[in-house]
Parts: sequence; structure tokens; C-alpha cells
Amino acid sequence: MEALKINLDDYVHSGEGANGESFDHKTDKDIMMKLYNPGKITQPFDEMMMARKVFDMGIPTPEPGDYVTDGVRYGIRFKRIPGKKSYSRATGENPELVEKYASEFAEMCKKLHQVHVDTTQFESVKERYYRLLGENPFFTPAEKDAIGKFIADAPDTDTAVHGDLQYSNAIFVGDKRYFIDLGDFCYGYYKFDVSMVYLCCCISDEAFISETFHMPKSLAIRFWNCFARAYFGPDIPLKSINADMDPYAGLKTLIIERDTRRPMPEFRACLKGII
Repeated sequence: MEALKINLDDYVHSGEGANGESFDHKTDKDIMMKLYNPGKITQPFDEMMMARKVFDMGIPTPEPGDYVTDGVRYGIRFKRIPGKKSYSRATGENPELVEKYASEFAEMCKKLHQVHVDTTQFESVKERYYRLLGENPFFTPAEKDAIGKFIADAPDTDTAVHGDLQYSNAIFVGDKRYFIDLGDFCYGYYKFDVSMVYLCCCISDEAFISETFHMPKSLAIRFWNCFARAYFGPDIPLKSINADMDPYAGLKTLIIERDTRRPMPEFRACLKGII
């Protein structure tokens, strides 16, 4: 698909992340745009196509529009959600409401993980991790065998997995809630997904949490504790939940090492029970 040429002068910068920047249209309040960093051409197109499929399933997400370029960078236009706020930003700005925000996000996730998907249209989370494992140059063959067995032994389900379930990837305005950044959407066992929340809140270091989620790590841990009670129920001990999440969170090492191109021992520590 050929990208629609846009004039960046028609937009105002509204934010940025690891993969690029976001912009709001100056005159059309219904349009926002995500432009990826230079050199990324297929990734925004793939995310646009994925976002369309997810939107068509009825999962709450901003409606995707055109595949666009400013002549250098490529991106996607979406229907803008005026006044939206991510759950991470809202928690950082209103720490006294951490239980409310974590509980709302947990309810969103529970509903998402009950959605059955057409498995002919999406990749399974297991296939994704097998591929990442095969491409990883840092684990030994014996470690790869152990990780592969753990992936294989996980339950097989046909339910939705966001794929990058950070609490910055869910937004709300009023009583409306939406998932965003759905380029890694797939299907499979929910713990592959929930473990990303645990990783972002409890395993990531203070500097990363502060820069990415706009809060101190102590608040992020409180967010996870509230989220875990709301998602799993108050009768399951938090220590047991965390121990269950560890190996699934450790699998995210495969993604992080792919992106950083170096071993990440602080995340590998979560895998100590299986390798």
C-alpha cells in the first residue's frame, strides 16, 4: 500500500515514545497521528493492518485511518480521543488514586483475555516466542531447550493477547477505555500478557519506570499490587502471584535482548526457576 503524503506543518507535536512521536492535527480535532522513527517503514504498515483487524473485532481501540508519510518517516493516522490519559500517566499524576486506576486497568485486561479470536488471522503467542528464542544469540543451547519446554508446557488457548501490555498502552477519558499500540496483538495464554504488567511495575529499574511511566518505582509496585488483587482475586497471596509471573516475565528477555542486542541479566533472573 502506498503511503499518503502529509504536511507535518498541519500537525502539532503531542508526545513521544521509544518508536516515534505523536501529533494532533491543528484544525481537524478528530485526527491524531503516530510517526515512527526514521528507517521504520514496514512496522507502521504492519501495525496499521493489525489495528484494523483488532478494531473490526470490537476490541476497544482508537479507529485506525491512513498509512502516511511526511517524506522521511512513516506512520498511521487514528481517530483522536480528545482528553485521553494513559493509566500510567494518570497514576503518576494522582498517586492517591492508584487503586482505582489499577482496578480499572485490571478489568479491561480481564475482558480482553476472555475474547476468543480467529486463529487463522493472528499469530499465537507461543509461535512468537519460539521465533524469538530461535533468533536469540545469547542463550546457550541447553538454556534454549529449557525455555522452549516451558513455552510448550504452557496452556493452549484461543483468547486475545495484547502483546505489549504496559499500563501506558491503555487510555481512558470519562467512562470510555481503549487499548493502544496493538502491533504485537496475538492469541494465547493470558499469563504471557499479564506478566508484562508485572515486569513494568516490579522488575524494571527505577530510572526506566520514572522515564517511561512517570512515577517512582515504589508507586509502580503499589500499582501492580492493586492490579494483581483486582485481576486474580483477593484470596490468592501476592507472593504466590509474583512467583507465578516470574518465568513469564523472564520470557520478555527475548524481546528486550532483541531490541538492545545484548544480554540482560536483570531480566534473566526471572528465568532462574526454569534454566
